[in-house]
Amino acid sequence: MTKKTIVMILIILMVLFTGVLSVYLSFIKESPFGEKRLKFGATYMNMNNPYFVKLNESIKKTVESQNGTLIALDAQLEVSKQISQVDDLISQKVDVIFLNAVDFKGIKPALIAAKKANIPVIVVDSPVFDDKLVDCTVVSENYNAGVLCARDLVAKLNGKGNVVIIEHPTAKSAIQRIEGFEDTINKYKEIKVVARKISNGQLELAMEVMDSIIQSNKKIDAVMCLNDPTALGVIAAFENTKKNNKVYIYGVDGADDALAMIEKGKLTATAAQSPDKIGKIAAETALKKLEGLKIENYINVPVELINKQNLVYP
Repeated sequence: MTKKTIVMILIILMVLFTGVLSVYLSFIKESPFGEKRLKFGATYMNMNNPYFVKLNESIKKTVESQNGTLIALDAQLEVSKQISQVDDLISQKVDVIFLNAVDFKGIKPALIAAKKANIPVIVVDSPVFDDKLVDCTVVSENYNAGVLCARDLVAKLNGKGNVVIIEHPTAKSAIQRIEGFEDTINKYKEIKVVARKISNGQLELAMEVMDSIIQSNKKIDAVMCLNDPTALGVIAAFENTKKNNKVYIYGVDGADDALAMIEKGKLTATAAQSPDKIGKIAAETALKKLEGLKIENYINVPVELINKQNLVYP
């Protein structure tokens, strides 16, 4: 390699370095946090649900746009594990904690610990009981999700039928969905809840409990599920027993798998949430909090009922 070639390569490298440096300095100048590397923590009730994966990706994308990093943890439906995860995030001195609570009441010790450490907590997807201990709650209109499913069902049943409810009593979001559903169908005396079981939002458990319900009930007209994974488990149970004719099944989330089931005629409808929007709003709210700006205490994100008539599925 000649001396002239070496010089040319060095010049090119210097130009490239200068360009990259200028872009970086421009970014730092525009960022309200300057050169500070922000650190965020998140703990979710269960990351085997595609909904929470999308939610986390949205938060991650938003915080990384401001030179931040995100530590995401899966509590696997164990409140004690989630409390330990919050303690660990506090010890790592994260700037903000995003929390999707396993148990809306049982998570209180973690909220107190974060408060003592002066670390803001942004609750996502499912509210906590002690909401005065958190800085902001960003959730779907969970109650309305249940209402939308119930209204659709009432029309299909003509105000008469036997209904099964599959629930998750420690997750406030699930509680609100079922409350919205029951408050609506309770107006119709000839619609009766003939069974209710707990699935904790898990497909496998939902399939198991639904199978037991099918075996012990002669007539089931509809099943209200707290989320889409539960609905998929219910569908599987009916398919296993060959008794899924004319049973209306409802979920909540709007997950791709659920939309596919609607397309196939196996799921009646799902009250679709917007995990991308919830994640973006939560992350932007966290950034505002760190800037010292005023933030809202509670943010509701609308839901939409998706059925065969308005389904848009690739």
